[in-house]
Amino acid sequence: MRKSTPLLPFILVTSLFFMWGLAHNMTDTLLAAFRRIMSMTDFQTSFVQMSFYGAYFCLALPAAIFIKKFTYKSGILLGLGMYITGGLLFYPASITMTYGHFLAALFILAGGLSVLETTANPYIIAMGPEKTGTRRLNLAQSFNPIGSITGVVLSKFFILSHLNHAGAADRALMTHEELSAIRAQELNAMMGPYVGVALFLLVIWLVIVFSNMPKASDTGVSVNVKESLGRLLKNSRYISGVIAQFFYVGAQIGVWSFTIRYVMQELHMYEQQASSYYIAALIVFTLMRFVFTGLMKYFSPRKLLSISALFAIVFTFGVITLSGYPAVISLVAISACMSLMFPTIYGISVQGLGDDTKIGASGLIMAILGGAVLTAVQGQVSDLTGSIKLAFLVPMACFLIIAVYGYFGSFNILRKEPVT
Repeated sequence: MRKSTPLLPFILVTSLFFMWGLAHNMTDTLLAAFRRIMSMTDFQTSFVQMSFYGAYFCLALPAAIFIKKFTYKSGILLGLGMYITGGLLFYPASITMTYGHFLAALFILAGGLSVLETTANPYIIAMGPEKTGTRRLNLAQSFNPIGSITGVVLSKFFILSHLNHAGAADRALMTHEELSAIRAQELNAMMGPYVGVALFLLVIWLVIVFSNMPKASDTGVSVNVKESLGRLLKNSRYISGVIAQFFYVGAQIGVWSFTIRYVMQELHMYEQQASSYYIAALIVFTLMRFVFTGLMKYFSPRKLLSISALFAIVFTFGVITLSGYPAVISLVAISACMSLMFPTIYGISVQGLGDDTKIGASGLIMAILGGAVLTAVQGQVSDLTGSIKLAFLVPMACFLIIAVYGYFGSFNILRKEPVT
């Protein structure tokens, strides 16, 4: 066990938290963009998140096996390579103007993010004493929303600002040539930021190749997934953490994916203007991540988790029942409550896993599938009821589940676990 954290490797790995935050939230804005460009329903646009977070589910366990067999550095290079490839594939997708091709590019890009997250989260915890692992992870994760803000800003000025204001009804009256010309311009604007980020990441990939990173790998330990899974499945705190993470990510992605659409409806704005409120939510999320990291010196992470989940329920209720600016303010406030949830659930869940940490980490990353499943459910609720407000009942239910987890420490509520 390391008694101190190596500074340079910590900084390099923490920079990755920024980069996948950028990709996550730049992609969230694509739901609003594709809805206008392709004249889609909320459920159809949710395929973006189904493709994105479905890749997390598919790649997390292979990534864990890979880094267990090799090193964390190898996992980082593999993940970055896939991230770069997915970003570059936006160029041919913009030429074919086919929705499925964009989804394929997103799947590869997100697969790379899955490898990166499976690698970087336990790597940060391994870079110092286990006792302070959750706090150290919260610090590293604090740079994730800074990347998120950057991603939305890029989207606001380079994607959403280039959307033609013509709605579905107007586009239906256009000739094929007119509609194709507008879509080509819009999809070309969408492609630019992804290709630009991919080229920038190529430079980072080369820097990491030639950097001396601590191995922190299971040298001499064979990869026995079956035995690790057997032990993990018997660990109620870990299994509960995976379930809680599934519902948390579903809530987060649902809230953020529909933020622009919600603000457009409540304040009668176009996508570019509405994205400013999404940026505000991410700024609040970022600031509160640092605040919560500081509060963990004095309060149990679990207590903070349960209290923040309860406040999230209150604000989500405001989103459903209020209108205009009070409703939008409630929507932004949800992000303040969500800021500590992912790293706190993660840190509690992997505590004490020992040699099973890497395989356990993959389960927590696979739980990100909640972003695909529950966002699709939220889209269906919106389409079937004709109310985006009622669709927020989905994240509200998720926050209730997280509050129960935070209070009891697991979902085995007949046996309340010690506070950690």
